Amino acid sequence: MQYMPHVFHRGKHVFDRFAVIFTVVIVWIYAHLLTVGGAYNDAAPKTQASCRTDRAGLLGAAPWIRIPYPFQWGAPSFDAGEAFAMMMASFVALVEVCSLCFSLFMFSSATMVPPSILSRGVGWQNAGLLALTRVGSRRVVQISAGFMIFFSILGKFGALFASIPAPIIAALYCLFFGYVGAGGLSFLQFCNLNSFRTKFILAFSIFLGLSVPQYFNEYTLVNGYGPVHTGGRWFNDIINVPFQSKAFVAGCLAYFLDNTLHRDAGIRKDRGKHWWDKFWSYSGDTRSQEFYSLPFNLNKYFPSV
Repeated sequence: MQYMPHVFHRGKHVFDRFAVIFTVVIVWIYAHLLTVGGAYNDAAPKTQASCRTDRAGLLGAAPWIRIPYPFQWGAPSFDAGEAFAMMMASFVALVEVCSLCFSLFMFSSATMVPPSILSRGVGWQNAGLLALTRVGSRRVVQISAGFMIFFSILGKFGALFASIPAPIIAALYCLFFGYVGAGGLSFLQFCNLNSFRTKFILAFSIFLGLSVPQYFNEYTLVNGYGPVHTGGRWFNDIINVPFQSKAFVAGCLAYFLDNTLHRDAGIRKDRGKHWWDKFWSYSGDTRSQEFYSLPFNLNKYFPSV
């Protein structure tokens, strides 16, 4: 044991970068040993479903090679009502992803995200992982995409990763969402927190952002449908889905209050707007090219302004 401190010191960067992978593998192996040893044999069905690594014959039933092909689940169908419901769900996701983009630039030590970059940042939803590993390289994302294609074709490997017990995934979410929340709260450093206007907007939006979605979710859980319950299911989804998102409710309410409540000349500094002035244009900071330029000279075809 006296050599362990030397091992951790020499591999400091390795343990920092791959802490998540090492932790998942260790706990995953431990869960598999418990499964093989019969620790879950007499457990409740719900416990077995979430903790066993061999549930439902996942590995045995998966084929070695499976090529996805179009229309494998039938011919596509179109419903106008469902399309509008999905548009609303996409709008909610768009609001949430925009907040993730702002967290990403802080965790990656980059400059403020120019507005033109947000339009292509919808896929940046790994803010918690970036904060935990401190790896923000595009090459990592490209290699990960290759792995996803690889595991989708080789069914056995995909089933192996699908056998990760749900509590391990839940523990990862506790870390990732904690980092995302901390990234959002860190933006308050640019506001004047001694201002009663700022305190009111924060308190009111956070309280309603937590309570309104909680009401909608509990109402749906008890009754089987949301508070808005009409003959048109698509209309119900358009109203109920946005109000079930805490980030959407709190963000939209805070945005509305911040842009309508007592907007005089001195308020702009309390809002922290002066910190972002030079970043509203892509060319406002010389480092934007370093952080946000597209690879393979794609900026020529998708220019940022």
